[in-house]
Amino acid sequence: MSKVSYEVDELGAAFVTLDSPETRNALSDALLDELLATLEKAGADDAVRVVVIGSSHERIFSAGGDLKAFASDVPTIQKYAGLDRFPRLYSVIGGLGKPVICAASGDVLAGAFGLALACDLIIAREGVKFGCPEINVGVFPFMISALIYRNVPRMRANQLMMTGEPIDAAQAERMDIVNVVVPAESFDDTVREWAHKIAGKSPLLMRLGKDAIDATRDQSLPDALSALQSQLALAFTTEDIGEGVAAFREKRDPVWRMR
Repeated sequence: MSKVSYEVDELGAAFVTLDSPETRNALSDALLDELLATLEKAGADDAVRVVVIGSSHERIFSAGGDLKAFASDVPTIQKYAGLDRFPRLYSVIGGLGKPVICAASGDVLAGAFGLALACDLIIAREGVKFGCPEINVGVFPFMISALIYRNVPRMRANQLMMTGEPIDAAQAERMDIVNVVVPAESFDDTVREWAHKIAGKSPLLMRLGKDAIDATRDQSLPDALSALQSQLALAFTTEDIGEGVAAFREKRDPVWRMR
């Protein structure tokens, strides 16, 4: 049975849905492998302009890592080898060349919190919770701590990881962890609205921009500025910049040439 569903609509929005409700979308090796393959498929599809990662579960986006696997009798070296799926997932999202939206329609917990933070935008349904409950079962959120520290103020990050207590969507918005909190009745429409708004931008310039962000976010300021200067110069050579400016002046929708 497939654990991840995939659909691309007519406006170029790819909807990648975690679909293992019986496990609360636990990030098992099987689900992560399928998610990685699906994201790579979306990245390679020229018809896709934006990716939305969502959940089919009514209350849970994902409960995080597979606790049964953590406590299994599998040799440690085998467990260690399997852990590379998480950094690969974060790297694939960062290097996808297309914006990725996390549609948090349910609770985002443990490893799934890292998945959400790896995305470019997070839209949260009212009442959902975000947290790192790993410490409550004798585990520490090692793999996602780097993402948490890059997105959450230090003391709040420590609070989340060391107490294991979650925060709700409203708190997450105040901490700038999520972009917007939406009532349940308008959540799906808002996700599609955001996805289609982004899909309407130049795919070429969006790719150049996202690649630049991914390459420079951990660089020193001088190195980042040097790299970004080169990317801007490259952007000036594209036809889409000319088309975008012309469309703005002529008060019409741009027709992106993607070159």
